[in-house]
Amino acid sequence: MSCRVVSLNNLAGFLVVLVFGATLASPIFAQGTPAGPPPGAGPPANKNINFEDRIRQVKESRLRTAEMEAASETDNQKHVQAAIVNMKEDFTRIQVLRNDIARNLVARKPLDYKLVSEQAAEVNKRASRLNVYMLARVPDEKEQNDPPEVKSEEMIGSLVKLCKLIDSFTENPTLKNANTLEANDIEKAKADKIKADRDLLAIIKLSSGIRKKSESLSGSQ
Repeated sequence: MSCRVVSLNNLAGFLVVLVFGATLASPIFAQGTPAGPPPGAGPPANKNINFEDRIRQVKESRLRTAEMEAASETDNQKHVQAAIVNMKEDFTRIQVLRNDIARNLVARKPLDYKLVSEQAAEVNKRASRLNVYMLARVPDEKEQNDPPEVKSEEMIGSLVKLCKLIDSFTENPTLKNANTLEANDIEKAKADKIKADRDLLAIIKLSSGIRKKSESLSGSQ
């Protein structure tokens, strides 16, 4: 797009120079022609209206293009800012949910499966939305879309595992220190990114399995 705009700019400038050159050259050639009429005699100068209209159209086209690009850049900035706001909100909310789950586990309260289902569902939603921006993937690892089956007696252990996964993900240096990354830390950053991806995908799958099982158990309470 930028190359095309530059080409249009050069073309318009070339046309303007060409018009002015033709205008200045006309009286010079007229003075050097002995058979020409004296100054002030003869029909009025014949302007090339179509050529001038074309220059005007080119200039208007350049203006419209610049306005469209400015509007597009503004829209892009708005999308980026909205994405940052959403990511911060999801990142923070996942940690709040983790703390709520951990608090109930430490208190050794009987599991409220309806509450657990709601918490796991929101963790899953927030983590999945984070993955829209992170595009998490783990190299050389077979993709398993089905959530793991969580058994009734494994529910507390699964919730503990979910809390640890959230801790590992939210404390990952890739997410916390992205703005201070130095050149000699590239390899470590790659390894940290792979671990963050693995944790995020595990959170999505495990929270889905917990939600599914807790929904089936909530009816028995």
